[in-house]
Amino acid sequence: MRVSLPEEFLTRPLAHRALHDVTAGRPENSRAAIRAAIVAGYGIEIDVQMSADESAMVFHDDNLDRLAMATGPVRVQTACALEKIELRGGSEAIPRLAEVLELVAGQVPLLIEIKDQDGEMGANVGALERAVTADLAGYDGPIAVMSFNPNSVRHMADLCPEIPRGLVTDAYQVQDWPLPEETCAFLRGIPDYDAAGCSFISHNHKDLRRPRVMELKAAGAAILCWTVKSPQEEERARQIAQNVTFEQYLAPFPA
Repeated sequence: MRVSLPEEFLTRPLAHRALHDVTAGRPENSRAAIRAAIVAGYGIEIDVQMSADESAMVFHDDNLDRLAMATGPVRVQTACALEKIELRGGSEAIPRLAEVLELVAGQVPLLIEIKDQDGEMGANVGALERAVTADLAGYDGPIAVMSFNPNSVRHMADLCPEIPRGLVTDAYQVQDWPLPEETCAFLRGIPDYDAAGCSFISHNHKDLRRPRVMELKAAGAAILCWTVKSPQEEERARQIAQNVTFEQYLAPFPA
């Protein structure tokens, strides 16, 4: 079953990892960044990783080192421990997805990227997808899920078929990915779009003229893109993409 992406995801620019700015005390994926995006009226893109006790935590990296006042993999820490680890550049700790859902409460569109837990974009997925599905139960508001790993998206199609889902896609140049060439070549073709019942992709804004992207758009796919960092990049991206995921500037709302 394919579920259309709500119109709000095409009319409100999406703040990448929420409206983050550490100079203003708003780290990536923090409550402060989420509140700022809501006040500004932007849609919000967030990331989820899994704790040791299989809770969905709002955090981008596999490891804590870059973004938090701790080191090591996220997945070896319990949710309770992660909730006590402070984010760098702010005064908050790492939030659970359930808390973020309560904070957003349908006020703006929320796009959730499920980070690859397999490590190889393979089929060893399931626990994080189940945790996300449990948290989403009863959520009232514009919501969608996506992942680079097509197996994750297909799993979400089974777990919560009523929620719109998409693929995060890229040119998959081998030098940019710790994956074998055959895996990159496979993912580059976006082969799982129909099998996963997707209604959108979020593609690297530098690669939007790829024939496969144009083919999907012509077939009715909603085209989002990541991650635009200037008005000039946005102007070029919007020649093809219907919406942008942005950071480092304030994206204008379409007229």
